[in-house]
Amino acid sequence: MTVTNQEESDPTIVTTDKGKIQGTYTDGIYQFLGVPYAEAKELFQPAEEVSAWSGTLDATEYGSISYQGGPGASSAGSAGYSNNCQNLNIWTPGTDDQKRPVMVWLHGGGLVTGSANDSACDGANLASNQDVVVVGVNHRLGVYGFLDLSFADEKYKDSDNLCILDIIDALQWIHDNIEQFGGDPDNVTLFGQSGGGVKIIALMSSPYAKGLFSRAIIESGATDRQGVTFTDKEVSVALGKEILKNLNISEDGIEQLNEVSNADLQNAADLAVQTIGEEYQIPQSIGTGYSYEWAPVVDGDIIPEDPVQDGGFTDAAKDVSILIGSNLNEWNLVFPSLLKQNVTDEVREAYQSAYPNEDPDGAADVDTLLRLPVLNVTAHKADQYESDGGAPVYSYIYTKQESGYGAYHGAELPYIFGTGSGTSDPDWTNEIQSIWASFARTGVPEVPGADTWEPYTRENGAVMILDEESYLAHHHDEKLLELLAPDYEW
Repeated sequence: MTVTNQEESDPTIVTTDKGKIQGTYTDGIYQFLGVPYAEAKELFQPAEEVSAWSGTLDATEYGSISYQGGPGASSAGSAGYSNNCQNLNIWTPGTDDQKRPVMVWLHGGGLVTGSANDSACDGANLASNQDVVVVGVNHRLGVYGFLDLSFADEKYKDSDNLCILDIIDALQWIHDNIEQFGGDPDNVTLFGQSGGGVKIIALMSSPYAKGLFSRAIIESGATDRQGVTFTDKEVSVALGKEILKNLNISEDGIEQLNEVSNADLQNAADLAVQTIGEEYQIPQSIGTGYSYEWAPVVDGDIIPEDPVQDGGFTDAAKDVSILIGSNLNEWNLVFPSLLKQNVTDEVREAYQSAYPNEDPDGAADVDTLLRLPVLNVTAHKADQYESDGGAPVYSYIYTKQESGYGAYHGAELPYIFGTGSGTSDPDWTNEIQSIWASFARTGVPEVPGADTWEPYTRENGAVMILDEESYLAHHHDEKLLELLAPDYEW
């Protein structure tokens, strides 16, 4: 964090509740990077309020990101990895009084990897094209964001959901400050893909996040244990104890954790997730065998209950409208030996009926791994909408094919952000951006040239098929899902 004494004569300087910050201005967009929203002074404990500063804080370079675990770890860049990674990035068309819709990006990475600093998710193009304020949030992940040490000392009572508490701190900062960046604090939409969608469902389940956002876009962001349900407290405690055991640390010597290297902690955690997965027979999401996956914990406080309830959805989410869906192929073309479907003539016919614009040979690659739990979340949120006067839910399936890869996991992201392949197809980029932004602006997604997007209910089965020729369908794949997963209940 660099602070100067520059006078407030530059339009890139904005005054926050803790002091002035200076960003940059390029191609019509103001950019502020690495802005601190909280400060984690100790491992495995909630972050604290940032101290005010005098002078002007330099916000022209990315901040640190969370330590990473598992494959696919994000590069930390020059700022490095840190437990004190509570910072955010802001892209805005104007530091004025326009009160634009605010779109808060929560990155993917399975809750163990990723960051808001990824150039593929730079918010400048989306902010510019749709006249919205885009905010990306960095926060703790994996063992640093979910290690349950509550059994050892009262000071660690919230250690099992620090990832979620970090994001709540960020949302509070946004509520208190975003108006200075041209945003509307009363019109905040969360959007996140994969693990980012899981975080959103957790936030929808937490009373501490209530009122800090009103809409959510969940992209391929639910599995049965990360979205339909979350981790049981008994299991999270067992995992914490197993990690201490692997490190030869007693409960009485818990403070020794502060001296453990990141590599040793990650190794101990990797061993523990296998042991606890086998002990509690937790099936792997992809493949066979057992393994624990880091996820929010139902602790009775930060997350009082599982999201999906009998006949409804968690009460904390009642007033949050959502746009939710998954992609036609997701991981099926990446892990064909594990996820390809068994295609009978009946399945092939059901696939052709469900997706008449797709190649019938693609039936073997249709996703159910994410489609089914996403549909489970959708249907139960719709139950709440109908029975309890809750906010509506809008459903989609993303089917736009990328050559050789299908509609893979994350295929929509380059177009939403206008980066990578999204820059080579400006028409589709503009369309998908406008859909996401229309929902952020009004709470109702609009597809240019397509029928009015109806809220999903079990009775109408309404879903928008998102492609270069998008269209609204009803109950389009229920027969196919019954054939592929006859025992799945949603």
